[in-house]
Formats: sequence, C-alpha cells, structure tokens
Amino acid sequence: MSILYDEAQQAIANESRRVLDARMDKARLLALLEETGEFDEAFWNTAVEQGWTAMVLPEAHGGLGLGLVELGLVAQACGAATAGAPFLTTNYGVSQLLLASEDSALAERWLPMLASGEATGTCAFAEGSSPLPAEPETYLADGRLSGVKHGVTAGLKADFAIVWAVHEGKPALALVELAGTKRQAIRSFDNSRLYADLTFAGAAATLLVEGEAARAAALDALAHMAVVTAHEQTGGAEALMFIARDYANERKAFGQPIGAFQSVKHRIAELYGLVEIARANCIHAAACEGTPEFLRAAAAARLSATEAYDTAARDTVQIHGGSGVTWESGLHLHMRRARSLAIEQGNMLFWEDVLAGELTGEPA
Repeated sequence: MSILYDEAQQAIANESRRVLDARMDKARLLALLEETGEFDEAFWNTAVEQGWTAMVLPEAHGGLGLGLVELGLVAQACGAATAGAPFLTTNYGVSQLLLASEDSALAERWLPMLASGEATGTCAFAEGSSPLPAEPETYLADGRLSGVKHGVTAGLKADFAIVWAVHEGKPALALVELAGTKRQAIRSFDNSRLYADLTFAGAAATLLVEGEAARAAALDALAHMAVVTAHEQTGGAEALMFIARDYANERKAFGQPIGAFQSVKHRIAELYGLVEIARANCIHAAACEGTPEFLRAAAAARLSATEAYDTAARDTVQIHGGSGVTWESGLHLHMRRARSLAIEQGNMLFWEDVLAGELTGEPA
C-alpha cells in the first residue's frame, strides 16, 4: 500500500489546516486552561459547520461516508492547533460501537445526531489503571447501571456514554444517557478535555453486546479512537517541530543562530524522524481498517505518535530556553495536550502489551 495521500485527501488536509489557522485563538485556549468544565465552543461549531462530525458516518445516517484516513487528516490539523474539544475522537468511538450493534433503533436514533453535531457521546471503559478491566466493578442488572467510572474523557458534557460493565457475570457494553447522571468535574492540566467521574446509581441503560463479543467490540473501539488520537499527536508533534526550527533560525547566541549548534540542530533532526515515523504508522493503521492487521497497526501508530509528541513537547520547550516556560509562549498548550493524549484510550504500557500480543499470537 502507499503511504502517501491522494489529491482529494491532500485537499482535505490543506483545507482543514487553513480553516483552523484562521479561526483558532491562542488567548482563547489559554483561558480554557483556567476554566473547569468548559470547552472551545468556537472550535466545535467549526467542526460541525465543516462537516467533520459527519465524515465517517454512513450516508444513510446523515454522514459523508468517508473513512478513517480522512478523519485522521482532520485530527492532524486539530492536533497542530491544540483544538479545545475532545468530541471528534469520542464520537467516533461510540459511532463504531453503534454501527456494530444489532440494535438498529439505537443507531437510527443517535447516529444522525452525532453526524449533525446535535449530540455528543463518550466511551467509559477504564477503571483504576486498566483501560479495559477484565472484571469491571460497574454492573448492569435489570436494565439499570450502577457503579463509578473515573476520569472519563468528554464525560462532563457528553449526552450519552457506552459503558464497559458486567452483566450476569459476563463483560458487557451498555448505552446510558447521561442526563441526570452525577458528574464530578476533574480539574486537570488540560481542562478542555472535560474529564469527569461518572456515578451511575441505577441509571436506565440498554445492553448492546455481552461476553467475548463485548470485549472484542470494546478493544476495536479503543483501537479506532487510538488511531484518531495518534493522528492528533502527530499533528501536534509536527507543529512543534516547525516552531522549534523557526525559533532556532531566529534566536542568536554568540553571534550566530542557535540552530547552528549541533545540540540544537541534531535535536530538531531527530524530531523530524520521529514525526515521519509516526505519520507513516498513522497512515498505515488508517488504511488497515477492517483488516486482521488493524489492531496491530493501531498499537504501532499509538506508540510511535505518543513518543513523537512527548519528545517534541519537551525538546521544543528546551530549545526555547526560559521563554519556553512562559504563559505567553503557549508551548505549554502542547505540553499539556501531549500528556493528556498519552493516557487517553490507554497508556503506552497497555498498547505495548497489545502490540506484543498481536506479534506473538498471545493476546494480552
């Protein structure tokens, strides 16, 4: 397969970057860091207006019928702009589960609203340190969901969640509307991710799937979201690489640009290598959607993109010296986002186990 984008895909990439460059405001994003429970509504309105919310949904449900490659390109642009809302990723995860579900009524209800931006959803899988616990403490009985899910991305504003729980002794996925659910906001270093603890006290829920099929569906949804996140991380890493390069060419020390010093230029060259490896893995993973290779490719993309973004965030601040840690520089927007994305959908240890399992044939 090619690891290059075709003309139509390049047009999507260029247009999404152009739109976000024109509409994103660093001051607005900095203000969000100090507000718990708010997200960048201007960005989300742009996403709806541009049709990004409908990209990967079938035309029968009001979508555009595009694929993960195209959504990934938009996610890269969002990563470069440190876009202040998590819904493109979480909506994608729940849409994949609804499409795979045998409950057509739920799909017909929620998918058109996801496509139009009228509704947002999230996946509440993790408990403790596990992104997908073998024995979740949250349980479903008689159509009622009870338990607590901690640190749910987008949980503070999402309209519904698909929850990983236990039903009659078997793992299960259940859909629950969040109106009336107790939501405890988590004040984090990246507040626009809308992290929240969700407490379910006998909330009405609909069983989607249970047993081994539920685990397979949940892991597949995590992999799909991880590929979108990997694209976002790659976009952020690339933006930081360019920021570091430009600063190294402008800032002078001892009568010459600091980019002339090996310690700086070699570091930027290493960033270029990390970004391109992450980009290639992201394209490969998106192109593998629907094939037996997808989970392995998703894990590889996630790992390489996390390394690229974390390294770029750290090194760009160091290249800027003292000015890199100031509020006005805005570099900490990327530093905070890099750390947030590194643990959403599972940290590197989780994806290393997934990748090892796929390579050895012994699932983690």
